[in-house]
Amino acid sequence: MKGRTVVVAAVAVTMLWAARPTISQVADPIPAPIPKRGLRVEIRDVARLPDTRNLRPGSEDTAPGAWARVSFVRDLPDGRRFANDSRGRLYLLAGDGRPALYLDLAAEFPLGFYRSLESGFIAFTFHPDFARNGLIYTVHGEKVQGNPGVPHFIPPGFTRSEITYQTVITEWHATAPAANAFKGTHREMLRVAHVVDNYFHPIGALEFNPTSRPGSPDYGLLYIGSTDFGFSNGGGPRASNPAQTQRLDSIVGAILRIDPRSPSASGGVKGIGDYTIPPVNKFAADGDPKTLGEIYAYGFRNPHRLSWDLADGTLFASDIGMSQVEEINIVREGGNYGWMKREGIFENGVQRPGGVLGQVFPLPANILDGSVKDGFTYPVAMYDHGEGVSITGGFVYGGRIPALRGKFVFGDINRGRVFAADVAALKKADDGIPATVAPIEEIELLVRQPGGPAAAMTFKALVEKTMGGQLARADLHIHRAADGELLLSSRQDGWIRTLAAAEATTRTSAER
Repeated sequence: MKGRTVVVAAVAVTMLWAARPTISQVADPIPAPIPKRGLRVEIRDVARLPDTRNLRPGSEDTAPGAWARVSFVRDLPDGRRFANDSRGRLYLLAGDGRPALYLDLAAEFPLGFYRSLESGFIAFTFHPDFARNGLIYTVHGEKVQGNPGVPHFIPPGFTRSEITYQTVITEWHATAPAANAFKGTHREMLRVAHVVDNYFHPIGALEFNPTSRPGSPDYGLLYIGSTDFGFSNGGGPRASNPAQTQRLDSIVGAILRIDPRSPSASGGVKGIGDYTIPPVNKFAADGDPKTLGEIYAYGFRNPHRLSWDLADGTLFASDIGMSQVEEINIVREGGNYGWMKREGIFENGVQRPGGVLGQVFPLPANILDGSVKDGFTYPVAMYDHGEGVSITGGFVYGGRIPALRGKFVFGDINRGRVFAADVAALKKADDGIPATVAPIEEIELLVRQPGGPAAAMTFKALVEKTMGGQLARADLHIHRAADGELLLSSRQDGWIRTLAAAEATTRTSAER
């Protein structure tokens, strides 16, 4: 490590611990707090989804205080903007921000349920050729009681009688893609069984690579952020099951890449569900019948958000940690990202005699400095639970705010803090040396005051002000608009907001 700058304060201490005969648990993985360095932007209201707190009286909804639960906001090239409410609705937002119902998913799937964490109508995306083929993809969760659906995938070692919930990916075909309300058909692509007591960590991301162009082998392939399906902390005797997360014959903990076309249409090799395995995938071309060809990378806990650097196609994944560390990873095909053996740049306690899930222990110094390879790919940035609880997805900023150029902007779902890391530093940390990770700084948000200048306010405080009381969690998510600007939403107050340059709002009238 001579000559290399290590930017995580915990690493030096970790290496000292690693040299001791008796290795102790790491109580504070990253002691240094995330700094504020004067990076400030304004946050402005854009649109609000309708109040759906009483949409379906008597339904299973354990988040009755939430206005509308926005998880994804997406723009189409034709200028239309869409947002989902996880209570089962997809909205089209008009130019003035007024929402109109585009698709009522809950009406089509009455077995759906809507709880305070990820559930209900979880995610959606449009095919890159939507204007021509009208294809939309969604993820939703379903109860198992009275459910006639037959899962395509049950975690290895379990049977249908042990299923507790199901997650479903659906392809929708709009017969008139330019219409402002959906009319068409739908097809079930993948139905996955959960076997733990609580509906934790369903599939959370559906994405097409926006840097791929027609003719590229990657064009039109759908990336799916699969997860541990609750095996980390989903409750019951089936949880905390390390044997589930390091397998190549299972989609647990994997990011998948599929051709969403049915094999009956593509003429290709069938995957677990009604989709085609791309022959360009590494594990499809390895000649090993024990590996699933749809796996792109594996060893994640909950890579619930994926995004690409539009400049060079680098794929980032935000992986929600267990009890200690939140991660940003650069995803390379075939990579093993370590869960449940690793959390951040630490060893998970579940791997040690007498250790438990949620503890972390230092890695040996020769693994930290990269001189010995252990087969895992490590994060390029991370923070611990002294700073936040669950990482939300981020994007390489491509808008008009000078202060954010060259930054990867992300945040913490629970506490609502907004962070940034230099894109160049993230890519430099992708060097095969676990100890090198990029530094993180906090972005301060300014809120315009009526008749006055913008004043600093946290995102959580802003949502609480809207909702008129204190909240246990901010439920922050970040989205990229078609023009490169970033949108922020909360699964509490239904608002979609945007970031803007602070300078335009803090100048006095004499300075204008």
